[in-house]
Amino acid sequence: MILAGDIGGTKTNLALYDWTSERTEPIRLESFHSADYKSLEEILEEFLTPPKPPTPLDELETAEPDSDDARKDVPPAELIKLAAACFGVAGPVIENHSHTTNLPWVVDGPRIAKQFDIPRVQLLNDLEATAYGILLLRPDELEVLNPGTPPRKRQALALIAAGTGLGEAILFWDGKSYRPMPSEGGHTDFAPNNDYEIELLRYLRSQYLHVSYERLLSGPGLNAIYEYIRDTKKNEPTWLAEKIKAGNPAAEIAEAGLKGQAEIAKQALDLFASIYGAEAGNLALKALSLDGVYIGGGIAPKLIKKLQDGTFMKAFTNKGRYKRLLSNMPVKVVMNQQTALLGAASVAGALAHAPTP
Repeated sequence: MILAGDIGGTKTNLALYDWTSERTEPIRLESFHSADYKSLEEILEEFLTPPKPPTPLDELETAEPDSDDARKDVPPAELIKLAAACFGVAGPVIENHSHTTNLPWVVDGPRIAKQFDIPRVQLLNDLEATAYGILLLRPDELEVLNPGTPPRKRQALALIAAGTGLGEAILFWDGKSYRPMPSEGGHTDFAPNNDYEIELLRYLRSQYLHVSYERLLSGPGLNAIYEYIRDTKKNEPTWLAEKIKAGNPAAEIAEAGLKGQAEIAKQALDLFASIYGAEAGNLALKALSLDGVYIGGGIAPKLIKKLQDGTFMKAFTNKGRYKRLLSNMPVKVVMNQQTALLGAASVAGALAHAPTP
């Protein structure tokens, strides 16, 4: 039995697998609201401790609640025994240790291994885990934005994913397989492409010392773009302002924009998709990802109609003399929201079956 985890700023997904060498479905999968817990260990304690078997009804009726008779058939709960575990963590992983970016957690592989008696525990950056996962996806779990014409000889792949934050990764071909390489590219400087985006940068610089791509390409980022348009164009309808105040801002903006209910929301989605495409193109150039670019994360599937309308690809290929090169790159949206978990499971499965050093 192996354990896989996807540790995000908003939610933590954990799953148990009976993994051998091929992709398999989880035996059990649970999702936890990350902010409700002080640490990953606290979630693991809850997930790995099975519920105690219920006391027989007839015993409850005849025994005192605190008597030995009432508890004699209730064995103490024991943690599930695991061969290996792998966790994709939203933050940089250095020597199997990570300070998470959007949570006040410290995640330490050796400490988890000791506390839960797991022989092998591996931490990965969450995009590194997703990168392993995309190698296992089926065609029906992807939406194609650009079919492209990849070269005959394998080259590199790139992955960009906007969600609670923005993650990026590169997969290079080592001659036998793709090898994921993590990065923290989402925290690089935002580079505006026109006067409108220059004004957006100025607007955000009044709030932040450093304006990264993550400040724009994330759930909070969509809201930041919306607020910029609201404060400069003064075109926010009262009904939408009230919905945003009462609910999830990014979700309300996305819904209003996709349904064409408010011009300001449509403009926010246009700008979001354009900046997303531009940064995906930047990553594609840096990685020279001739084999393709994958768009992961929680936002892309929800905005798939917007990403398919051409705004994203126009910005993606708008690289001057390299427009033709980028036009030949396949671009696909990852629709399977468990891809990071799938990737972590594949790594844990390999650890479980690796020879003992």
